Amino acid sequence: MEKTWLITGVSSGLGRLLAEKALIRGDRVVGASRSEDALPDLRARYPERLRIVAMDLKDQSSVRAAVDRAFAASARIDIVVSNAGYGLLGAAEEAGDVQVRDIIDTNLIGSIALIRAAVPHLRSRGGGRILQISSEGGQIAYPAFSLYHATKWGIEGFVESVAQEAAPFGIEFTLVEPGPARTGFGGNLARTKPLAAYEGTPAGQIREALRVSWVIKGDPDRMTDAMIRLADQDGPLPKRLVLGAEAYAGIRKALGGRIEELDRQKDIAVAADFTDEELARL
Repeated sequence: MEKTWLITGVSSGLGRLLAEKALIRGDRVVGASRSEDALPDLRARYPERLRIVAMDLKDQSSVRAAVDRAFAASARIDIVVSNAGYGLLGAAEEAGDVQVRDIIDTNLIGSIALIRAAVPHLRSRGGGRILQISSEGGQIAYPAFSLYHATKWGIEGFVESVAQEAAPFGIEFTLVEPGPARTGFGGNLARTKPLAAYEGTPAGQIREALRVSWVIKGDPDRMTDAMIRLADQDGPLPKRLVLGAEAYAGIRKALGGRIEELDRQKDIAVAADFTDEELARL
């Protein structure tokens, strides 16, 4: 059955690949980009099934207007993919105030604005699916990516909550958590101005490691195939979809460590409550 997708960040990376695959299989796509001139090659090949709307994720009114236009122009939208975003490399201390505001406005507030704008439309039309592209960095953290992680951990908490709010209306959510993949993400990293104090520290070591080539196993083609299968599947969506062996191993290790630390603190946690006897006297 033909589906209609709304995909942000459609001009490159996973967003473009996902849009192209959806079009090839006969679906319709509304792509959101900073310019309505995005994807000229795909627009020429699929003039009846691809529409581009201009959207500035740092401007919430622009996000709302673009989403409203997308839904107004479509008989229905089945799947919303919140994909746009970027990374910022550098220690938190090194980041400028504008850099901090820009990445939070784009990755976190922009994604929140997109979901808030889409939910009323999906609710009025009886439901739909929202795939929020997060990252392995939404569950684990590396030095020198603190602000990127802040946006990904933030959007994961938001989606966990809003998914419960929207479930009665037939709206489902999945957080998609890719590991490193052969996209343009690394080449498009914003960077802080390095401070000499961080040379040789974990943040400096990460920065140095990124100057050296290493084997990236993540295949964007396989990742987008998994996302399409997810959108097509019958039954409830998973809360999270982890993509990539490195992401799986890293997240599993991090979750195991948190459980171990939580269990070590059980007695302290329980002792912080009133006892039953004390509650009876209150």
